Amino acid sequence: MMRRLLLSLGLAVALAAPVAAQEPITAELRPGWRLPDGDHMAALHLTLAPGWKTYWRAPGEAGIPPLFDWSGSRNLAGVALLWPTPHVFWQSGMRSIGYKQELVLPIRVRARGAGDIDLRAEVQLGVCSDVCLPETVRARAVLSPGATRPDPLIAAALASAPLSRGEAAVSGVRCSISPARGGLALRAEIDMPPIGGRESAVVESGQPGIWSGEPEIRREGRTLITETRLMHMDGKSFALDRSKLRFTVLGDRQAVDILGCD
Repeated sequence: MMRRLLLSLGLAVALAAPVAAQEPITAELRPGWRLPDGDHMAALHLTLAPGWKTYWRAPGEAGIPPLFDWSGSRNLAGVALLWPTPHVFWQSGMRSIGYKQELVLPIRVRARGAGDIDLRAEVQLGVCSDVCLPETVRARAVLSPGATRPDPLIAAALASAPLSRGEAAVSGVRCSISPARGGLALRAEIDMPPIGGRESAVVESGQPGIWSGEPEIRREGRTLITETRLMHMDGKSFALDRSKLRFTVLGDRQAVDILGCD
C-alpha cells in the first residue's frame, strides 16, 4: 500500500514538473574541407524546431534579414555565403522567404595565412512560428588544411543553389528606370523559359542603403516582367548601378540567380 502511494505521488510530481521548452533554433559550424586553391569550404548548420522557420538574405516583407559577425575569428581574410534555394511562405497575404526544419549554409572561407582557421560566427536572425522572435546563435570550428574529404551535407547544399543565368537559358535582361515618389521605379523584362509552378521574384539593389519593395510579376510568353520601387532607407537621393541589380526567380522546385541588366 505504501509503495503504491509513493509511486502515485512520484507520478503526480513528474506530471506537475515543468517540461523544458525546446530551443527554436540551434547552430553548429561544420568544418568541411580545404579546397585545391587554398580556400576552405565550411557551413553553418541551423536546425529548427518543428513549426519554426528562419529567413533568407532577402527575407521578404514579413521576414527579418540575418546579420553575421565573424570578428572573433582568427587567420580569416574573408567569407562568401553560398545560399541554397529558399522557400516562399505566405501568411495573411504577406510573403516571406526562408527555410524550415534546417538550413545548411555553405561558407567559402579565405585564410589570411597558412595553417588552421579558427572560425567563430555570431549570427542575429529571426525565427517564426505562431510568434516571431529575435535570436542570436554562436558557433565555432577549427578549419584544418589537412581536411580534404568533402562533407556530403555541405555538398548537397551546394548542389541545391539556384541556377545561373546560363543554366536557366536566360537570353536577355532589359531594365528601364523612371522617377517615382521617394525613389525610382524599376521595370525588368527577363527573357527566360518558365521554371514551373507559381513563379515569384526577388529584386536586390546590390547597393548599401537602397531598399527594394515587393515586386509585381507577370508573364508575357517567354518574358517575365518584374516591376518594383527602389528607395534609399534614409530618404536620400541616389544613383542606381544597374550592373549590381540582382534578380532571383523562384519556382516550385528550382530558382534562378541573375546578376545585372544587359
